Amino acid sequence: MKIKDLLKLKDRKVVTVGPEDTVLAAVRKLVEHDRGSLPVCHDTGELAGIITERDIVRKCFGHADMASMKVEDVMTRQVAVGFPDDDLDYAISVMKQKRIRHLPIVENEAVTGMISMRDLLDVQLGETQAEIRYASLLPRRAKRLV
Repeated sequence: MKIKDLLKLKDRKVVTVGPEDTVLAAVRKLVEHDRGSLPVCHDTGELAGIITERDIVRKCFGHADMASMKVEDVMTRQVAVGFPDDDLDYAISVMKQKRIRHLPIVENEAVTGMISMRDLLDVQLGETQAEIRYASLLPRRAKRLV
C-alpha cells in the first residue's frame, strides 16, 4: 500500500502551526484537533519543522510563560518526511530508525498529510481485535511464603 492510499482512508485534514505562533497556541491546536504533533509551516506552506507533545514537555518544563514562547524555539527543525508515492514499509522503516511517531507527507514542498505509527498499526492489524485486559480486573495471586 502507498502512503497516498492511507491518507485517502484517513481522510483527515492537515492542521499546521506557524513558527511565530506561541507554544500555547500550538497546545490549543493539539488539544482541539486531538493530535500528538503538528507540522510547523511557513505562510507559503513550506515545512519548517515539527512540534510534538514531547517537544513541549521537555523544552518548556520549568518555563512559566508558554504564552510568550514561540513554536520556533521548541520545534524540531530536522524533519524526516514521506512522499505520497512511498510504500508504507518506507514510513515504518523511517519511523523506527528515527524513533518518531509522526511523519509529515510532503508534495511540491507543501505538507499534504501526516501519518502516525497508530495509522500504520491500524492498517497492519486490519480488523483484528483482542480482548482488552485491565490491571484492576486481574486476579490477585496469593503471596508466597518463603
